[in-house]
This record gives sequence, C-alpha cells and structure tokens, in this order.
Amino acid sequence: MLNALNFIHLLSLVIWVGMLIFFTFFVAPVIFKTLPRETAGVVIGALFRNYWSLGYLTSAVSLLTLIAIYSIKGVSPAARLYLLGFMTVSTYYLGLVDGARARRIKAEIKSTSDEKRLEGLHKKFRRVHARSSALNLMVLLSGIVAVFLTALELKV
Repeated sequence: MLNALNFIHLLSLVIWVGMLIFFTFFVAPVIFKTLPRETAGVVIGALFRNYWSLGYLTSAVSLLTLIAIYSIKGVSPAARLYLLGFMTVSTYYLGLVDGARARRIKAEIKSTSDEKRLEGLHKKFRRVHARSSALNLMVLLSGIVAVFLTALELKV
C-alpha cells in the first residue's frame, strides 16, 4: 500500500511540476512568438481549461497522497505538507479566481470600443496577468523544491 501511494504521489507531483515548466517556458512563449498577439491569447485561453484541470487533479492527488503516506508512517514533516498546501491552494486560486478575472476583463475588452475604457481594461488585465505570473512562478519553484524533498526521502 505504501509503495503504491509513494508511486502515485511522485507521479502526480512530477506531472504537475513538469506541466508547469513545459507550459511556462515552452508552450506559451512559442505560441506568442509564432502567432499574432490576439490569436495567441485565444489559443492560450483555450489551453488553460485543460491546464488548470490537470493542475487541480495533480495538486489534489499530490497533497492527499502525501497526507496518506505520513498517516501510515505516523510522521508529519510540516515543510512538505505546507509546501504542497501552498502549491495546491495557489493552483486553485490561479485557475478559479485570477483565471475568471482575466476572462471577464478579456470579454469586456472585446465588447467595448471606448478608447479610455479600453486603456483601463488593458491596464487591469496586465496587473492580473503580472500577479498570476508571479504566483505561478512561485508554485513552479515550490514544486521543484517539493520534488527535491521527495527525492531525499526515497530509499534506494
């Protein structure tokens, strides 16, 4: 049972962190370099549904399996639990709160022609995007630390 939980935990963690790295440093930059900005934004927006769904699933599985592992072992290393807790809450926040804000702002941008209003909406979108990008980077770096801490616990 413990081996299965360790495997599921590690698999979900590396899928999650790998997805973050691949999307952040490869997918998004390539799309924005090869497509017109407006089209790139539409493509990224379409990809986000799957991106966040996979993030929700892998974050929840990572956290729940870690809790189960430590429950079976009878130990509770707070650092990894807090780290995965932060990452999980941040992932849900980014997808459900900031993602929803960004979609609302984008919809408003498409529905208005008032230049002054457009300028304000673009500024608002940049703020949401900057905050989301910073938090996403913190989740990614935390994920690398979580993989490292997990590797330290592996018995060879």
